[in-house]
Amino acid sequence: MKYKNPKIPEGINVSKEHPLKDFFAMLIGVIAAILIVIVILSFIAEYMVRFIPFEVEQALAERFQQSTASQFNQVSNPSNRHQQIEQYLQQLANQLAKAQSLPEDMPITIHYIETEEVNALATLGGHIMIFRGLLEKMPNENALAMVIAHEIAHIHNRDPIVAMGRGVTVSIALLAIMGAGDGAVSQQLINQVGLLTSLNFSRQHEEEADALAIQTLDRHYGHIKSADTIFKIFMEQENSLNPPAFLSTHPLNERRIKKVTQHPSSKKAGTNKPLPSWMSDLLQPLNLQN
Repeated sequence: MKYKNPKIPEGINVSKEHPLKDFFAMLIGVIAAILIVIVILSFIAEYMVRFIPFEVEQALAERFQQSTASQFNQVSNPSNRHQQIEQYLQQLANQLAKAQSLPEDMPITIHYIETEEVNALATLGGHIMIFRGLLEKMPNENALAMVIAHEIAHIHNRDPIVAMGRGVTVSIALLAIMGAGDGAVSQQLINQVGLLTSLNFSRQHEEEADALAIQTLDRHYGHIKSADTIFKIFMEQENSLNPPAFLSTHPLNERRIKKVTQHPSSKKAGTNKPLPSWMSDLLQPLNLQN
């Protein structure tokens, strides 16, 4: 019998599925794997950096101090007015740190920033920045103390170094994946991330800082009157056209206010302590040339 080649059906080597389907499936798989690795690295970093001695964190903070001052337009030669306000804030912070049982080897350093930005933040090495715009909205010392105690709590809980460890680890991992991990680029990235990663605290970190701040006010004043004032002020502005910067770094919601009002110490009687009488006189229109 004479052999004949069978007739090959048309399209036998052509997939019925779109050729890009496999490509996108592979791409999604790679992205998912990268995200899983980043999440794992983030959790490892958050755990490990808590063991970094605070003096090492202070040394890191010294590296970022000049960049931080430039970032917030901090005056290089503060006026007498600036120094007086900063001294008052430092004294209040020292009292609150003591009430919070902050370890003696974790000193707090207050920086008063002469800008209209409504903000306060904790950074590496025990540094806390209080902005002029925030001071102008404080009705009494108790409300201001809640803000400062909250930022001290972040330092007490080592949140800035945790945020930095997470940010740097994730950023370097991304650079390595993208093949851009040379020394110069990595160092620049670390400097940028190390400067302000403390802004990216998790909701859990914020709630823990709230709880410790409330406890601090109770110990210092014997009550927690006005502990929720700062939240109410920013909640009123949340829907405004120009919400305060504090909102972007400290997510606010009714739950946080409710935790203050439902705290057992909220039933304690007490009166608010007014801000120093000279404070309003010193908070005059800015003159950064002083």
